[in-house]
Amino acid sequence: MLPTNDFDSERQPLWARYSMELHGSEPSEDAEAGDGTGVRLNTSRGAIRAIFHGPQGGNETAVLWLSGSRGGVNGPANGLYPDLAVELAAEGIASLRLGYRMPANLDESTLDALAAVWHLAESGFPRVAVVGHSFGGGVAISVSRYSTHVRGVAALASQTLGAQDVVLLSPRPLLVVHGEADDVLPVANAELIYGWAFEPKRVVTYPGAKHGLREAAGELRELLREWLPKAIAS
Repeated sequence: MLPTNDFDSERQPLWARYSMELHGSEPSEDAEAGDGTGVRLNTSRGAIRAIFHGPQGGNETAVLWLSGSRGGVNGPANGLYPDLAVELAAEGIASLRLGYRMPANLDESTLDALAAVWHLAESGFPRVAVVGHSFGGGVAISVSRYSTHVRGVAALASQTLGAQDVVLLSPRPLLVVHGEADDVLPVANAELIYGWAFEPKRVVTYPGAKHGLREAAGELRELLREWLPKAIAS
């Protein structure tokens, strides 16, 4: 039985409000694929754009990358997602960079992320870490509520909407990252999310870094390179 969640006492779970079926996937042309492969996830609620980075070797682990409310597949910090996807693939960890059907809609985007987790599990990657930036931080935390395939969550400069579900994440690990100069979503969000969560959890803030975290791009890359493999293996 799931623990009670005071934050969600009046919120129906996603499955009580919506339904979605995953009807397979197919390759697609994508100008932003880079070293990855464009993929279209076909669902009962419409097609979802994604870019897959297959691992060299592989160990049944993957990272799902979620962007902010404007959508996209490249993430913050000067293209953090494609860069790390390539580096992690060389270490045997797959990546899926997801483009929402309806950016800024928390419920629909959480469904998209859940479909992506299903797709990864069905493709031989049942252990998934989810990384989300800004709006995507709330999506990443929210989707962890609905799938045990999610083994850890990193919330970067996250909103709090959807993040209340973090009380259900433990014993899976949480990483909270925020820029102390963020003028879009305050660093207080990181303190709230960290406070709501149970162990294991970690919070990292970067002085001078704004919402896009460009000012701390190098440090953030190194942090995620270290944290993600451990989180997936936990």
